[in-house]
Amino acid sequence: MIPSAATKNNKPFYKKLAIAALLLLLMGAGIAYYIFTEKFDDTSKIASAYTVDGMTMLQEFAANDSAANNKYREKILSVKGIVSETETADSSINVKFADSTSGAYIIFAFQQQHMAEARQLKEGDAVTIKGSCSGGTYSSILETTYITFKRCAVSN
Repeated sequence: MIPSAATKNNKPFYKKLAIAALLLLLMGAGIAYYIFTEKFDDTSKIASAYTVDGMTMLQEFAANDSAANNKYREKILSVKGIVSETETADSSINVKFADSTSGAYIIFAFQQQHMAEARQLKEGDAVTIKGSCSGGTYSSILETTYITFKRCAVSN
């Protein structure tokens, strides 16, 4: 059987399609590698976009979380407050500022180089913590507002 002209013309198309797919796969792998190995500057050395009181921030998120997220998300903030709880896991520590009347809270996850400072904090300590705000939301399951921070450091 003699191949038709249509079959011969499809081979270059499939070859180009395979090359394009390979290039997209390589680009995707490169982007994933960049994201997973990205290094961040030491938060303690970055200027804060805002310095806020923790309870005021919680009220701002409770009143309008969309506007507050637009204002604070992915920015470095210095947040003043009273430590209400510390949670220690294997190699990490989280510090919480909580509003005892509403149950709303802010939780801070610390950078590796600042773990020792965070472990020194105790319930009732007045402190300023600097970190990157991941945003806040209202949880209908917990029936409370919460705000999360990453890459935190105890501020002087």
